[in-house]
Amino acid sequence: MRRLLSLAVFAALFLNPAAFAQKDHKDKKPASNGKLLLWQDPGDIKSKNLLLGAGDGDKAQLPVKFDKEDMDAHSPKFDVTDAAGVKWKVKLGPEAQPEPVASRLLWALGYFANDNYFTHDLAVDGLPRLKRGNNFEKNGHVTDVRLQRHQLGKKDGDWKWKKNPFLDTREFNGLRVMMALLRNWDLKDDNNAIYVAKDGTRIYEVTDVGSTFGMTGRSYTDAMSKNDLPRFKKAKFITKVTADHVDFNFPTHAPLLFIFAPNFFLHVLNNHWVGKHIPRDDAKWIGGLLAQLTHDQIRDAFRAGGYIPEQVEAYSQVLEARIAELNKL
Repeated sequence: MRRLLSLAVFAALFLNPAAFAQKDHKDKKPASNGKLLLWQDPGDIKSKNLLLGAGDGDKAQLPVKFDKEDMDAHSPKFDVTDAAGVKWKVKLGPEAQPEPVASRLLWALGYFANDNYFTHDLAVDGLPRLKRGNNFEKNGHVTDVRLQRHQLGKKDGDWKWKKNPFLDTREFNGLRVMMALLRNWDLKDDNNAIYVAKDGTRIYEVTDVGSTFGMTGRSYTDAMSKNDLPRFKKAKFITKVTADHVDFNFPTHAPLLFIFAPNFFLHVLNNHWVGKHIPRDDAKWIGGLLAQLTHDQIRDAFRAGGYIPEQVEAYSQVLEARIAELNKL
């Protein structure tokens, strides 16, 4: 165990994260037949309604009925069926508010996102005593929840950050910048999905963007790691700019206590490259798209997360300041 501890500390402190960025990147380009999509032209960004999002404001038709609890995910989740027979995934906990915001911002810029929304209260028929998240339930209701449905097609596996058809493209590098901007530090490959549309197009999406708007990396508790305005505001955004590349303060290494969970510790270390050595032109490109979002659109995105007016304004100001940093590159 002592040897493992020493090795992990050495790796965390001395390995060059830029080296990870180069691995498996050669000869990886999207197919020219248009059947693989990570991003699509968003059109008139200023016309998008970020309060409604990708689902155009569609919500579960009440009442919803409890189906089963999801025991695999980190956040408490369970499945429901609404009155129209549509399946929705209910998420509880600190990811419920930031996820609708992050997904709307990605969708507005041309990245793919699930149809989701936030509500402070949801009545659920047949709701049992939950094994996880029971502190959010009372008298057949759950509080502060995110509901999500999949509309992009049939899921056909996951995609990997280090090995996918879009490596070294402008669109993929723009997605890396968005992860840094949103602070989506939970970069597990199983948080990415490939969906097959009816016409056979394979759509690549970051499906879980709940670990956002908090610290630049995992902390000891979820309360500090996500949906935490003071910590989202405090940390530096851009750490280094050269003539050709940009480094972001993201994702930061896991606390050393996680050495005792070596799989997670090394996973975080292995993904440190995502926010490093990004081509400057690609960072400027995504910054230019973000700059097209209006003052009101950004605030609507946070309103969609159920934040109170003071939080909406504070989060929006931080986001706008960081968009301005991108546009000064």
